[in-house]
Amino acid sequence: QVQLVESGGGLVQAGGSLRLSCAASGRTFSSYAIGWFRQAPGKEREFVAAVSWSTGNTYYADSVKGRFTISRDNAKNTVNLQMNSLKPEDTAVYYCAAGLKLTSNWNNVRYVYWGQGTQVTVSS
Repeated sequence: QVQLVESGGGLVQAGGSLRLSCAASGRTFSSYAIGWFRQAPGKEREFVAAVSWSTGNTYYADSVKGRFTISRDNAKNTVNLQMNSLKPEDTAVYYCAAGLKLTSNWNNVRYVYWGQGTQVTVSS
């Protein structure tokens, strides 16, 4: 199994920044993608960003391109999500997840391990 724990959430003013971290443990992560998802009240869970553990290649949802940056730290088994220029629409519970990425198609990743989530609230 893979255990994932998110941290770094909090309350921030619109236009501000937060840095989320996802700490992974339990096994090695070769061929894994680590993704960030979010879910706001009354809305469906949506994809935010993902990174390939082996290559560092990244992929972003259109809604966060240019504002969020995902990165991995292989030595620490962590994935970070740097969120800049935050908007009230970014308010949500943010989850990190892990799944196998065996092709170049990000849509084929099957995320099967999930963290408990961390709350991000952006005030206007």
